[in-house]
Amino acid sequence: MERNIKNKINIAIAEDNVNIAKAMEEKLKRFSEDIELKFKAKNGTDLLHKLKLKKNSDIDVILMDIEMPGMDGIAATSEVKKIFPEIKVIMLTVFDDEDKIFMAIRNGAIGYLLKEEPPESIINGIKTVLRGGASMSPMIAAKTFELLSRSEIRKDDAGKKEIEKFVLTKREVEILEHLKSGKEYKTIAEELFISPLTVRKHIENIYLKLQVHNKIQAVQKAIHHKIIK
Repeated sequence: MERNIKNKINIAIAEDNVNIAKAMEEKLKRFSEDIELKFKAKNGTDLLHKLKLKKNSDIDVILMDIEMPGMDGIAATSEVKKIFPEIKVIMLTVFDDEDKIFMAIRNGAIGYLLKEEPPESIINGIKTVLRGGASMSPMIAAKTFELLSRSEIRKDDAGKKEIEKFVLTKREVEILEHLKSGKEYKTIAEELFISPLTVRKHIENIYLKLQVHNKIQAVQKAIHHKIIK
């Protein structure tokens, strides 16, 4: 569902470098009136603690650093998506390491931007993910598509092909089972006692993890990989 971006967009920044976090805050304030920074966190643990506070229950997007002490950005992204699947996570980092890109996406990140991006690009990235898109620096996007294109089939040390395992949460598997039965979002939401918006967010994550673009592809791939029967 496309979010009405005329309303305030509430974001959080997870960044252990105080100066960088402050600079990012100032950029967002200067270049966008419809983005509001709710809080900053120094690492993943601090982020999760603050997200659970009632006053921060309306976060839309997290700008997540990767290299943080304690719980890093990749681990934090995984935890955020388990507990708050409706929140979009954009990795904001100086690194363009392939392994980090892949792990961040596998853990639920929907965007991956370099910190050197101009403020306009970061703001556009935030709005893009809220419209249901994926926001990436051009260089990061090129590497990501290359990684995803070869991710399903790998070879072991003996040269034998093996199918990569797709890691889905228990809730995502439940939703796949319902999709297989042809149920609509509203029906799935009622049967699982969650909101239709949360169902939609779970499905977006399923598409990303399975590297598909619609329900039919998702169900077919899940059956093929024995995620569902």
